[in-house]
Amino acid sequence: MSDDHTHAVAPGRAFAIGIGLNVVFVVVEVGYGLASESVALVADAAHNTSDVLGLVLAWAATALAKRRPSARRTYGLRRTTILATLANAILLLVAVGGVVWEAVGRLAHPGPVEGVTVIVVAALGVAVNGVSALFFFRGKSRDANLRGAFLHLAADALVSLGVVLAGVIIVVTGWRPIDPLVSILVSLAILRSTWSLFRDALDASLDAVPAGIDPEAVRAFLLTLPAVCDVHDLHIWAMSTTEAALTTHLVMPWPSEPPGFLAELDHELERRFGIAHTTVQLEPLDADRTCTQASDDVV
Repeated sequence: MSDDHTHAVAPGRAFAIGIGLNVVFVVVEVGYGLASESVALVADAAHNTSDVLGLVLAWAATALAKRRPSARRTYGLRRTTILATLANAILLLVAVGGVVWEAVGRLAHPGPVEGVTVIVVAALGVAVNGVSALFFFRGKSRDANLRGAFLHLAADALVSLGVVLAGVIIVVTGWRPIDPLVSILVSLAILRSTWSLFRDALDASLDAVPAGIDPEAVRAFLLTLPAVCDVHDLHIWAMSTTEAALTTHLVMPWPSEPPGFLAELDHELERRFGIAHTTVQLEPLDADRTCTQASDDVV
C-alpha cells in the first residue's frame, strides 16, 4: 500500500517542479531571444510554453483520474489521462510546426545573432528541461500521460542543445543560417517520437487494444482454461493511461463455473497481461442456442 501511495505523490511533485522551472525559463528565454534576435531562442521559448500547457494538462488529468466513480460516470474520470495525452501530442505537433515555419522564413532572411548569449541561455534550457524530464523518466514506460510530459521536456532539452551548437558555430564561423537550420533539423527529430505518442493516444481514445497487450495472446490464454470451449465478444481497451479493461464471453459445457474459476481468471489476466478490470460472461455449450455476439463482426 505504501508503494502505491509513493507513486501517487511523486508525479505531483514532478509536475509542480517542472512547471515552475519552465515558467521561469520561458520568461528568461523570451527576453534574451528578442534581445539577441535569435529565432532559435524564441522558437525554443514557444516550445517551452507548450511544455507548461502540456504539464498543466497532464497534472490536472492525473488528479482528476483519482476521483471516485459516480452514478453517471461509472468509471470516474480515469479517461482524462488519455485526453490529456492526446492534447499533449497535438500541442507538440503544433509547436514543432511553428518552429519549422519560423525557421524556414529566417533561412531566407537570416538576421544578426549574438552567439554568446544564445549559447548561455540555451545551455540553461538544456539543464532546466533535462532535470525536469528526469522526474518523469521512470514513469514514462507505464503511463502514457507521464510519457507525454517526458517527451515534452526531453524534446525541449534536445532543441536547446541544438541551439547551443548553433551558437557555437555562429561564434566560431559567423555563419548565421545555422541558427534556423538547427531548429529545423531538431524539430524533424522530435517529430518521430511525437507522432508515436499521438498515434497511441488516438488509439486509446478510440478504445483500441493498448499497445502493450497482444489480443491474440489473451485469446489463446483464455482458450487454455479448463473446460473453455470457445471465446467470443472479446474486447480489451484502455480505461486510462495506466489501466486496461476486458470483457468477453466464455463457452463452457456446464451451467456454472468451477469453484474459484473467476477469481483465478482475474488474477491471471492481471499477472500475465496487466488487465485489472475484467467482466466475463459464461455461456453453456448448447447447440440450440447461439449467442448474438458470437461473430467477430458483431459488437
